[in-house]
Amino acid sequence: MSGTVTPPKGAAKGTHVRSTAVSTPVGRVRALARAELTLLGRSKGTLFAALFVPVVVPFSLRTAADEMDLAGAGLSVGTLIVPAAIGFSLLFAVYAALVGVFVTRREELVLKRLRTGELRDAEILTASSLPSGAIGLAQSLLLAVGCALLMDMAAPQAVHLAVLGLLLGLVLSAGLAAVTASFTRTAESAQVTSMPVILVSVLASGMTVPLEILPDRLASICALLPFTPVMTLVRGGFTGNLSGSETLFALTTGVAWTLVSVFAVRRWFRWEPRR
Repeated sequence: MSGTVTPPKGAAKGTHVRSTAVSTPVGRVRALARAELTLLGRSKGTLFAALFVPVVVPFSLRTAADEMDLAGAGLSVGTLIVPAAIGFSLLFAVYAALVGVFVTRREELVLKRLRTGELRDAEILTASSLPSGAIGLAQSLLLAVGCALLMDMAAPQAVHLAVLGLLLGLVLSAGLAAVTASFTRTAESAQVTSMPVILVSVLASGMTVPLEILPDRLASICALLPFTPVMTLVRGGFTGNLSGSETLFALTTGVAWTLVSVFAVRRWFRWEPRR
């Protein structure tokens, strides 16, 4: 922000003193996020994967849902597809997109140059994550409303749990993306290094196969995966069947993974190109 500086005593009448612009963390993050959004809009491949894959893929579950005993687990087709749509949006619009963003900006020396200015490390990572996070948030909300209307679903029984799960998923996706980028050498290999997290999350986090229909031992193992707490909270928000202890366990596990990702970023994130 800018402020007016008072002329010193004894200065001639009419003397003007130039005001000094003072940057703030919010202003710096906003400016960098705006620039990152512009760059993201120019990446057609990233936009396609972020916008269209999460929309198309969940509806492929409609056929698979007929072979699952959803009713026996207290679920419906809607409570399978809507959380899955949100999960796919977090994985592709936020996590996978940000892995590419972090690696590309690092290899182009953008991150290195940004660190020489006023921006702090946390501000750089936050600003770089905001455009993808905003896209993921908007897409998740639109998919949830659209799927619910198409399948004539009732309103969520516990909206606060669904919102909490979505916010947790956004933060966790950005953190895991930064961790994955730390071990990714080139922008071309970002699609390969992000695939393990995507595959494990899709197959074992309750995204496509709810934990409620899995054997107890397998479900207890899958409950410890990074994206499982997100899916548990989002699905619980729509069904209203999540108990207090289950909610606490999901929150604890999700926060723990978030803290682990923050520690890993602080320890291993690379700001200069990997040689």
